This record gives sequence, structure tokens and C-alpha cells, in this order.
Amino acid sequence: MARRGRRRLVVPGAEAGLNAFKAEVMRREGYQVDPNRPDDVKYEVAESLGVPLQPEGNGQLSTESVGHVGGKIGGAMVREMIKLAQQKLAERSEP
Repeated sequence: MARRGRRRLVVPGAEAGLNAFKAEVMRREGYQVDPNRPDDVKYEVAESLGVPLQPEGNGQLSTESVGHVGGKIGGAMVREMIKLAQQKLAERSEP
């Protein structure tokens, strides 16, 4: 069962900020990212992983292979969020 379109952000209006964050993180990871279409980076990531992800018709792909693509993107974003949080905490503890 496809879940496309069900993803909702907890903070209304945060989508633009999250897309900009994704674009910046993936650019730092070495991928070409169109800032107007940051979600398209998944195709470049998929290609680098050998996953034949297409804009439409990916029913033949396994959940595992598609998960590798999302994991690479999400993992990079989470690592960056942790780094930013650690920096903020360090700034607060400095006299």
C-alpha cells in the first residue's frame, strides 16, 4: 500500500525550511541539488547506489532498495541535526 501524500509535518509551514535544509545537507554530501526541487536529489542518490528509481512506476523495486535511498538522505539530515544541536548546547554552556 503506497503512503504517498500522507506525510504531514508537525509544524505547519515548515516544508520550505526542511526542503532548504535537505538541499544544503545533500549538497555538502557531494550531490547536485536544484534548490527549487530538493526532493529530486533522491534520483541522484539512487543512481549512486545502483537503485533504478524512476519518477513513476517503481513497483518492481524492493522496499529494501528504496529504503537505502531514503536512509542515505535521512541519515545525512539526522547527522547534521545532531551536529547543530551539539553546537547549540556547547554555546549555551560557555561562560
